[in-house]
Amino acid sequence: MYQLFFMAEKKFRNKFHSVIRWILWVLLVQFVLVNISAGLYAHKITHLLTDPSIKDELPTRNIFIKTWKIFTGPRQVRTFISEIPTFPYDTITLMTAKGIKIDTWYSKPDSAAKGTVILFHGILSNKGMLLAEANEFRYIGYNILMVDFRAHGNSSGTITSLGVKETEEVKLAYDYIKTLGEKNIFLYGSSMGAVVITKAIGDYNLKPSGILLEMPFASLQSHLKARARTLGFPSQPFAFLVTFWIGIESGFNGFSHKTSWYAKKVECPVLMQWGERDNYVQKSETDLVFSSIASPHKKLVSYEQAGHQSLLQSDLLKWRMEVESFLTSNLK
Repeated sequence: MYQLFFMAEKKFRNKFHSVIRWILWVLLVQFVLVNISAGLYAHKITHLLTDPSIKDELPTRNIFIKTWKIFTGPRQVRTFISEIPTFPYDTITLMTAKGIKIDTWYSKPDSAAKGTVILFHGILSNKGMLLAEANEFRYIGYNILMVDFRAHGNSSGTITSLGVKETEEVKLAYDYIKTLGEKNIFLYGSSMGAVVITKAIGDYNLKPSGILLEMPFASLQSHLKARARTLGFPSQPFAFLVTFWIGIESGFNGFSHKTSWYAKKVECPVLMQWGERDNYVQKSETDLVFSSIASPHKKLVSYEQAGHQSLLQSDLLKWRMEVESFLTSNLK
């Protein structure tokens, strides 16, 4: 009787251990596959394709195709300039330390300039997409310098760091305008452009007359969470793993790419603007970044009907009033 009981117990233990091993193998395989997917996704969103004819296929209801697309990541195609200024401008080429050519447009208003505004676009955008804002700055009497980040527009390169290394472009543009003898330099950035400006202030100890930030994301991880939301699947562990792999592949700590941290070094006047219908940058992120700004001279303006878009085109009169008031009050 005892022997039968012992054999049954031994059989149960063997079966139990077999099940545990099977579960551990399944978890290990899942862990490996998830990290492979995150690594692929990280590579694809930082390495922009240069063929404008390449586009992802239209959305499908096929669960296997959707799963495969999520697993392998999106095909990111850089945007090329499709619209050029109607106002007179000069093309200025700046050069990074590693030989990346940064394409910019410089233009003066018809009357005497009050200062210069340097404009920086968002991810997968280009300087041509900020022509409406550039026109407004010229209209109210400012020189403008419009910059294409590396791997965007007419600039060279195929790799973006999503705002980490692009601070060099801000420094190059700022120094160029300084060489022209300009005393009133303002930096304007939309989305990633706003993040890069905020980081560049601390990285290079820049002293602009003021900065205008529109829709900056709070961190790389929060930006990736937003991407997950738009794809319709859980933001974690997707955002965590892709942040990790972007850092590994790009040579920096992706978890330290936080606008809220960079804002603590910003001591110049700040006008920050955000759309209340923004699906990419949430109110909590906006409040966090704004509260982190060290400068006591700061203002947050929200646009009730705007999403993650040109706030100027959402409400021209409000944008013009807020921007012109900010610029005028911070002229030297």
